[in-house]
Amino acid sequence: MMESRIDIQKVEPGAYQAMYALEKYLASSSLNPTHKELIKLRASQINGCAFCINMHTAEMRKMGETEKRIYLLSTWRETTLFTEQEQAILALTEEVTLIANHHVSDETYNRAASFFDEHYIAQLIIAIVTINAWNRIAISSKTIVS
Repeated sequence: MMESRIDIQKVEPGAYQAMYALEKYLASSSLNPTHKELIKLRASQINGCAFCINMHTAEMRKMGETEKRIYLLSTWRETTLFTEQEQAILALTEEVTLIANHHVSDETYNRAASFFDEHYIAQLIIAIVTINAWNRIAISSKTIVS
């Protein structure tokens, strides 16, 4: 049976408060709620964060997202279920999440820039970075899905 390693929220509450400050910023940002959840779920899939996958799948369902789009998100390039804007966001999410592999290509960044202004792109990047931080906290501390 898997056991949690450490409760970082309890041990270092100031660090958790700092992370929640990013979430509060994102909640007040102009990011479309669907865009935020696509970012959160796709990054969590890439990182293999069971806790976050469970949380963001449930959140997407509450928002009215279709089961089909949730199931096929990991293979979004092979479907016609995602808009061109969503595809640009998903490509950016993947490249930022896997930044050590190839960095963020000019092609991916410019595609996003063709749809969004610099403020929206900045908010997208902060959303991607934030979920990646949460994934790393949950995975390294073995946060349990119950």
